[in-house]
Amino acid sequence: MHFHLPHPHLNISHIVDQVRDVMKHWKHEKESEAHQIFRNVVGHQPKGVLPQTVNPEEETVPGIEHPGSTGVIYCSDRAMANGFSYSSSHEWANLGQGAPEVGPIPGAPPRPDSIPMPVDSLEYAPTTGVKALREAVANLYNHTYRQGKASQYTYENVCIVPGGRSGLSRVAAVIGDVYTSYQIPDYTAYDQVLSAFRRLVPVPTALDPKNKYRFDLEQAKKDIRNQGIAVILSSNPRNPTGQVIKGKDLKELVDLSREGTTVILDEFYSWYIYPENGSDFGKSISSAKYIEDVNEDSTIIIDGLTKNWRLPGWRICWVVGPKNLVTALSQSGSFLDGGANHPMQLAAIPLLDPEHVRQEKLALQKHFKAKRDHVLKRLHELHLDVDVPPSSTFYIWLNLERLPAPLNNGLTFFEELLKEKTIVIPGIFFDINPAHRRNLFNSPCHHFVRLSFGPPIEDLDKGLDAIDRVLKKARKTGMQAFGQGYKTQVEEAVKEAAVSID
Repeated sequence: MHFHLPHPHLNISHIVDQVRDVMKHWKHEKESEAHQIFRNVVGHQPKGVLPQTVNPEEETVPGIEHPGSTGVIYCSDRAMANGFSYSSSHEWANLGQGAPEVGPIPGAPPRPDSIPMPVDSLEYAPTTGVKALREAVANLYNHTYRQGKASQYTYENVCIVPGGRSGLSRVAAVIGDVYTSYQIPDYTAYDQVLSAFRRLVPVPTALDPKNKYRFDLEQAKKDIRNQGIAVILSSNPRNPTGQVIKGKDLKELVDLSREGTTVILDEFYSWYIYPENGSDFGKSISSAKYIEDVNEDSTIIIDGLTKNWRLPGWRICWVVGPKNLVTALSQSGSFLDGGANHPMQLAAIPLLDPEHVRQEKLALQKHFKAKRDHVLKRLHELHLDVDVPPSSTFYIWLNLERLPAPLNNGLTFFEELLKEKTIVIPGIFFDINPAHRRNLFNSPCHHFVRLSFGPPIEDLDKGLDAIDRVLKKARKTGMQAFGQGYKTQVEEAVKEAAVSID
């Protein structure tokens, strides 16, 4: 059979019929080469059946079980099997990266280019972090979100951690045996956290794309009443959909923390807000605005320099919450990670000055909004309109369902783009499914990929050009060439490179 991709002059009902016809023949992961490559990676098989090892026939370390890789790690490994290396990364377009561009952008303060190292900084830092940095974090939150409020943050409400995952792990380590609510789709690392810290019993809720993936507060309240939910875990703004809980909804969510539920909010994209009104540039979002008592309300905020300050390599982040939480995080940090880098903590202090932050935030929002608009425009020209355009973060949650199979699922689309030296993240990594038992084709995230507009615009265009090439190939040759012939090991790519050199 021969298939045609969506075109503005084609009858849409005819296209839908084509897609449905193909899906009859391509509806289970065992029939898909891309899905089998995914399942064969250690840690990605259904859990609770057999221990997962690199090779079941080899002797392994007793008691060791692989947790499974996050989306970025899996996609990087697959890219390496297709010839990617960090020395040749300039030849690739990485639209899968979960990090913003780190170089200069218009209107922003100069990038840090040196790190002072006083002798005292060569010692261990406290597991809660350097006091001066903790004070700077508290002051920034008070200045930005809590002016005029009686209850103010102090350094005792702040714990410095070596990265957002570390902060999340520290928090998870001090939570007892509780039901934990999370939403689908959401940040990929939550899957591993809910798998590793088994005292957190996961209770999922699928967000409705028809409601623009809006957090369902009424459902959350029902789950608290009927299922005994004790913890709500969510990113806000949300990775990967680019949507944000704000205003009245965010206030109501924080209110739950005064009614016996702990609310954990990953706010790493709190500056990546794209207003339509130019006068609103420079504003950011945080639950800190709606907390009444910083030591009584059980709302926990995780954030850091990684995304907002565009310093992912520094690994300086923080957890903000009640004082008794911070003392518990000090204890969990002493055996989990030992604390954040001491010199980098000292170097971070001036970056939290409110005037410096104002300049960074304003420049970031204008620059990344322009990139978002550019990518959405190019996707429209490729007839890949985004169902729910992002109002925050630097991600686009792209629905592929209107493409003919097998390009209409995230894993196959990803594998085909690897042939074009472009990386995206398949949507199934945002289906927080700790047991990994569900047939991947039944995942609500199966037909999606996440595109990042974090990289410089030249890289974005390189990746969008690759998507264009894949779609043109499909129009020209039909679908027979897709869904097969994928490299499975790094060695294959190395051998091919050696042959081409000879």
